[in-house]
Amino acid sequence: MNRNKQRVLLGMSGGVDSSVAGYLLREQGYDVIGVTMKVWPQDCISRAEDKCCGPQAIADARGVAHALGIPHYVVDEADQFERLVIDYFASEYQAGRTPNPCVMCNEKLKFGNLWSKARALGCDYIATGHYAIIEHGAGMPSSRRGDGAAAPDARGDSAGVDDPGYSYAILRKGIDPRKDQSYFLFSLRQPQLRRALTPLGRMTKPEIRKIAHSLGLKIADKIDSQEICFVPGNDYKAFLRSHLGDNEFHRGEIYDVDGNFVGEHDGIELFTIGQRKGLPGGSPRPRYVVDLDPETNRVIVGDADNLVADEFEIDRVNWHVVAGITDRGYKDEFEATVKIRYNHPGTVATVTPLEHDRARVRLHEPQRAVTPGQAAVIYDDDIVLGGGWICRRAFCHPERSGAESRDLATLP
Repeated sequence: MNRNKQRVLLGMSGGVDSSVAGYLLREQGYDVIGVTMKVWPQDCISRAEDKCCGPQAIADARGVAHALGIPHYVVDEADQFERLVIDYFASEYQAGRTPNPCVMCNEKLKFGNLWSKARALGCDYIATGHYAIIEHGAGMPSSRRGDGAAAPDARGDSAGVDDPGYSYAILRKGIDPRKDQSYFLFSLRQPQLRRALTPLGRMTKPEIRKIAHSLGLKIADKIDSQEICFVPGNDYKAFLRSHLGDNEFHRGEIYDVDGNFVGEHDGIELFTIGQRKGLPGGSPRPRYVVDLDPETNRVIVGDADNLVADEFEIDRVNWHVVAGITDRGYKDEFEATVKIRYNHPGTVATVTPLEHDRARVRLHEPQRAVTPGQAAVIYDDDIVLGGGWICRRAFCHPERSGAESRDLATLP
């Protein structure tokens, strides 16, 4: 490898996206080192051949690396994956929240722990096959224009990420709206963004497959995984039973929004906001889960109207520098587009930054199934301004009056 070039550690899942990312980086003149994380323990039930954490993925990634002429390593992150992703996944369900393990894996592992491996190999950047754009050397810290205006001392992509004159990185949506994955990267901090490369952000999936075919890669037509990588068949309930055991489930009672007893349940972990399946019958109208109370293990059900909310709070907010939230004279509230889940199209909202890394989001058009534990990501057009984790909304019973009589209130 030529050390006169900048060196990149590329996360390779064995799929077409990260494979073509390796080719593109090599063609851009980087020294590329491929790495695949082994994240399953030997007795893991999800060692399916087609999983990005399975043994076939390692074999596919190794084959692509050989075809591209780049070195490839396997790093064992099973213990860290268990602690930082799987335990988080299970504990969120136990707390009545619906987790997003992909966000956590990106923040804690792919752009977190993996950096120590990258540094040991002399790498300047970490790269992945995410469909998102990370602009380096673009955007003044106090600018929300996102027009690519470079900071006065910016030296563009050629500057090392540790140079004192290096300007701020901006995260943008990928140009392919069907594949954009900027939502999953919102929690990356500025140091992580500054040392990250996402070469697929300005390309579409058909273009990626065309390149893979032109290179003769065996994985060119490999089907994209639509599941959580460690949950076989996307059956999270079966996974929780295996991981936690039935004795760890929090059994309780089901009530309707008027406080009437409806039935019993086998565990609050088995429910998510908006769920219909698995609820007791006997109602003239369809019932949905509208709230989960982890303190009492109660599941609250209501009709479709009870799922609609026009305001909520987020915590552990990660403001990107381009948002300018810390600037002197910054207005307390601003309008933006907010996505309340990955496949949500986004909706206009007024966002008010609060103390202690929180923010209030007031939706201009009420939305259905605003789900605690999911990420709400804030955009200015295609620029990620920040995001946070949706707090629990407790249903307020009709007998409450005044300010407490609103349908949904945010709890800390």
